[in-house]
Amino acid sequence: MKVLFITNWYPTRDFGYGGVFVREHAKAVRSAGNEVVVLHLARASKECRGLWKMEEELDPELSEGIPAYHVYHRAMPLRGTSYPLYLRSAIKAFRRLRAEGFVPDVIHAHVYDAGVPAVVIGKRNGIPVVITEQFTGFPRRTLNRAAVLKARYAYRNADRALPVSMHLQRSIEAYGIEAKFEIVPNVVDTTVFFTAKRKLKNADEKRMIFVGNLESSQHKGYPTLLEALTLLRNRRSDWRLEVIGEGPERPEYQRRTEAAGLSGAVAFHGAKPKREIAEMMRGSDLFVLPSRFDNLPCVVVEALASGLPVVSTTVGGIPEMVYDGAGILVPPDDPPALADALDSVLSNLDSYDRVSIAADARGRYSLEAVGTQLQAIYESVLSASDKAAGVAATSKPAES
Repeated sequence: MKVLFITNWYPTRDFGYGGVFVREHAKAVRSAGNEVVVLHLARASKECRGLWKMEEELDPELSEGIPAYHVYHRAMPLRGTSYPLYLRSAIKAFRRLRAEGFVPDVIHAHVYDAGVPAVVIGKRNGIPVVITEQFTGFPRRTLNRAAVLKARYAYRNADRALPVSMHLQRSIEAYGIEAKFEIVPNVVDTTVFFTAKRKLKNADEKRMIFVGNLESSQHKGYPTLLEALTLLRNRRSDWRLEVIGEGPERPEYQRRTEAAGLSGAVAFHGAKPKREIAEMMRGSDLFVLPSRFDNLPCVVVEALASGLPVVSTTVGGIPEMVYDGAGILVPPDDPPALADALDSVLSNLDSYDRVSIAADARGRYSLEAVGTQLQAIYESVLSASDKAAGVAATSKPAES
């Protein structure tokens, strides 16, 4: 079947990691034998000479073989007045795709805000709509009144709502929003992320890896990690941490790492392509992500697919991912607990079965596993839509 993805988040030349998880879902849908096209409803742009513009993504590293179009709309001078243009640009972009011969059987939106134009288009054209949700604003309770109204409209009119974790579903419901929910997790490409045995000797340096954006919100918890590493260094020195990620706080984090006397044990590598991250994970012994808030982080899925034991926090959907035997979870913002967990895993690496951890991740999060789940959902909503159309047709009075 033909599936149209409509999303506010997607990789671009300016932000190669933006919405990578959406592209992974698109790859999962493609793996089930479907034709996929992506409409990325990007930011308002002052460069728009008209009211909107649509640009095809031509970089093969960003598209990964999936046709994608970035849709921009003119920025308006008054706050909040650009939204009608955002909706209009989505509708115009859909019409252009349809005129070029792509008529989707299903529309798959990502995040409630993109769900609004998705259901508008779906209603006008008789196309079922499903919405994947990944926004941390629901569990953090940061949605304002306008956002709640958008979310309520999108989910009330969608054929299926697909939060990536049960925790996120409950957070959506806490706003009084009702929908036909089904949990569909984030995805990992297991041809890129897979396990390889790393041979250890007693004197070997144990390698830990952290992957995350270094943002001012301290979303991924690097300051907590730094405090924990300072405590860990007082107990043992047989470790090294590789930090993968970029962001405005990187210079400050590096300065604080040096001030703590840890620059010899912690290396900052900046942003890396996924294949390089996967290779570094295969050469590591432990993955650490002390998130302060999160949903179902793709990097944890990738670490598990690489067979790494995970040390992370009890936030969002992470407890739904990391089970006994796959790592240790601690409260967020708790450096002593994090140091204890790191020490425990480093001391007991042989007790973690990398092959088993990777096999479980493959069964839950691979392109094939998630693609099969999404395929069943598409077929279900299409069947329901066909039945509803049939009932509507038979209920019409006969013409005289």
